[in-house]
Amino acid sequence: MGNIHNEKILVLDFGSQYTQLIARRIRMCQVYCEIHPFNMHLKDIKAFHPRGIIFSGSPSSIYDDDAPMVQRELLDLDIPILGICYGMQLLAHLLGGKVMRAPKREYGKAQIVVDDPSDIFAGFGKKGTRHHVWMSHGDRIEVLPDGFDRIAHSRNSPIAAMKGRGTLFGVQFHPEVVHTPKGIEILKNFVFTVCGCSGSWTMKSFVQDAISTIRRDVGREGVLCALSGGVDSSVVALLLHRAIGKRSVYLFVDNGLLRKGEADEVEVVFKDHFKINLVRVDAQEHFLRKLEKVVDPEKKRRVIGNEFIYLFERWARELGGITYLAQGTLYPDVIESTSFKGSSATIKSHHNVGGLPDRMGLKLIEPLRELSKDEVRLVGKELGIPDRIINRQPFPGPGLAVRIIGEVTPERLSLLREADDIVRQEISRAGLYGEIWQSFAVLLPVKTVGVMGDGRTYENVLAIRAVKSVDGMTADWVRFPYGVLERISSQITNEIKGINRVVYDISSKPPSTIEWE
Repeated sequence: MGNIHNEKILVLDFGSQYTQLIARRIRMCQVYCEIHPFNMHLKDIKAFHPRGIIFSGSPSSIYDDDAPMVQRELLDLDIPILGICYGMQLLAHLLGGKVMRAPKREYGKAQIVVDDPSDIFAGFGKKGTRHHVWMSHGDRIEVLPDGFDRIAHSRNSPIAAMKGRGTLFGVQFHPEVVHTPKGIEILKNFVFTVCGCSGSWTMKSFVQDAISTIRRDVGREGVLCALSGGVDSSVVALLLHRAIGKRSVYLFVDNGLLRKGEADEVEVVFKDHFKINLVRVDAQEHFLRKLEKVVDPEKKRRVIGNEFIYLFERWARELGGITYLAQGTLYPDVIESTSFKGSSATIKSHHNVGGLPDRMGLKLIEPLRELSKDEVRLVGKELGIPDRIINRQPFPGPGLAVRIIGEVTPERLSLLREADDIVRQEISRAGLYGEIWQSFAVLLPVKTVGVMGDGRTYENVLAIRAVKSVDGMTADWVRFPYGVLERISSQITNEIKGINRVVYDISSKPPSTIEWE
């Protein structure tokens, strides 16, 4: 985008489970940051014009046959670099230092001693001060590269942090995790002091820049906005409305995969509150027909993504003068649909990223592609969108289709829709909805024996999923009061014929994703 991206930090991903946290912490400093694979080409790195580069950690050892590497020339570009864990070892290795297997693997809480309280350790007290950090490594640096100095050590890591050439730094621990209490200070020192950023990337400046960019890119053409009623598409809709006004049309597709009462609610909100040009399309039978006998979750996403685009392109032709399609793709969508090693390691494709057809007749506008969910909510507040929309829990683009494990049928959709409604109502009644990132029901392809009214039943199992998160990149399961879980289970099994067992998912992300498919 425009001038607010004059200060950019590039994170090269070597496969760490914490890579997205690094970007999140940098963005919290109001500095724009992007994650790219470790093998990003040198010319693309130069074209990105980063103020600084961060090498992430990795589950690999630099001595593995397929160890992720960077081009050696990258270190000669006079761009500040901070290597984290594996990233620090890689820096040392490429510059002639010596990395060895540690006598003892170091994982978890540790203490470092600061040897040089300047640069990235500015504000850490005098020399010799001890600080808690989070370690996770099996290798360690034994010999520093020429021209480098040790700036911190720990009991098991003689070189826990290093610096050289003025702007090259490495830390053996993870400053991006909350278990390193002053980790954010290290990142701030790198971003502001070493890289010279000012922290000008605010949501107000983002809104101004996004509107200007939309006007510039669209020109006099028309735009069709894919509207779902969630916070992402709502923010896109308002940005479009401010940017080009009546040259935008908002298409809401009722695909039959929505939650109970959701389609009517969306129409009321956007026609009555926002007064926008909303077109509602009933495509329930169409989508369900396309999903017949589709079981694989990736295929579901591709089918749904293709059908959305088919409808958007058809309506664009009917309306006339439409060249662009606007949608609410977010940065975590992009990240999860790619990977540090390429498509073979993709976690899952999103219907509006990896689920799009290879060839489209409409050009894409994705003004939120650089933002995480919490950042989008801040943009929504800046635009004056009501809290009841801004604070809605995320809902996947493929809808209930990816919350039905196995084939999607009208009968299974009905079961899940009713159960999901009970989950939402009970969580809201308990006053917990606003504290939870996402809460929903998942219908499993499993039947179990039960007993009701002295009779044997053999019916479906329903799973409940609820997580807390800041941006959806990582998440932890919610510790519900037992009374809430009891009321949810009792109401579902008593009121919904076809479900006789309810289970609760206590998996965090990672290792699990938030959605089951």
